Amino acid sequence: MLHLGGLRTALFNYLLARRYGGSFILRIEDTDQKRLVPGATENIVRTLEWAGLLFDEGPGKCSVDSTTTFFQSQRSKVYLQYAHELLDKGAAYRCFCDARRLESIRVNSSSQGRAPMYDRHCLNLSQRQIDEKLRTGEPFTIRMLSANPADPASADVAGFNDIVYGNMRFRGPSGFDDAVLLKSDGLPTYHLANVVDDHLMGITHVLRGEEWLMSTPKHRTLFKAFDWTIPQYAHLPLLMNSDGSKLSKRNKDGPIQGYIDQGHLPSAVINYVALLGWHPSDSRELFTLKELEGMFSLGGLSRSKSIVSREKLDWLNRQHLRREISSPTTLPGVAAQTQQNDY
Repeated sequence: MLHLGGLRTALFNYLLARRYGGSFILRIEDTDQKRLVPGATENIVRTLEWAGLLFDEGPGKCSVDSTTTFFQSQRSKVYLQYAHELLDKGAAYRCFCDARRLESIRVNSSSQGRAPMYDRHCLNLSQRQIDEKLRTGEPFTIRMLSANPADPASADVAGFNDIVYGNMRFRGPSGFDDAVLLKSDGLPTYHLANVVDDHLMGITHVLRGEEWLMSTPKHRTLFKAFDWTIPQYAHLPLLMNSDGSKLSKRNKDGPIQGYIDQGHLPSAVINYVALLGWHPSDSRELFTLKELEGMFSLGGLSRSKSIVSREKLDWLNRQHLRREISSPTTLPGVAAQTQQNDY
């Protein structure tokens, strides 16, 4: 289900596309089959429509090819092709380690106070050993061969400019582990699927949560291995509760459906979400979506974490309610919504 942080990410991507004439694309990242929630895609589409964030391309809507799918779980052949390209280039390798060995690596690393990282055991297998394991049908994953942050040739991977956080420099080991790209079930991980899709879909700007900041060197390594143009990244700070803890998807203030059920106006929720990490060039606080489309700029994004305040949302909702009640064009819609939600 779409939550507050997800709606903020969607809104900022939408506003960027509208401000500069780009396309707002909805991609369903459903490769982790264990975490699939029935009806989640429908909820995302329905919530974006409720909020007025109409995507240009996505499930059921493609301007190029009607056979194009935006569900990553249905694009396995595409990712497999590019995974094999990395194997051929020596930028990736097969890993035959089972769950028990990987768990042993994790436990040993943790006991020594180090971040768990794969030890490249399978990188040292001979071609004869690999061929024998493939012949007997031994399960494997495909791992990327990460860059060495100390290598001068990796400077453009370890160092980059983030639109929000500015100049970043990663010296390892975090961000440089040999991450799994293709799982043993044939489905890709986020690292491979999103890099491939960003390239194939012509993505120029990636706005996402700051939890992906540490993975950016991996993604830049993959773009470089494919000799593709690297998009610009903007990592959005976390949303926080009033007590300073991270806002969880399970928190009552997290799911957008809760705001819908309580009768909050879409315009108020969008106005509120826009101010969670973006600052306008003036002191105004009240905006319509149309006004935001004309004002949004990447320069207004803040690196400070935003506190979720129900009081601020309720105040904005009252302002938007007064504005829409006073307009004969929006009054019928407000009346219908308040009647439906007993607001």
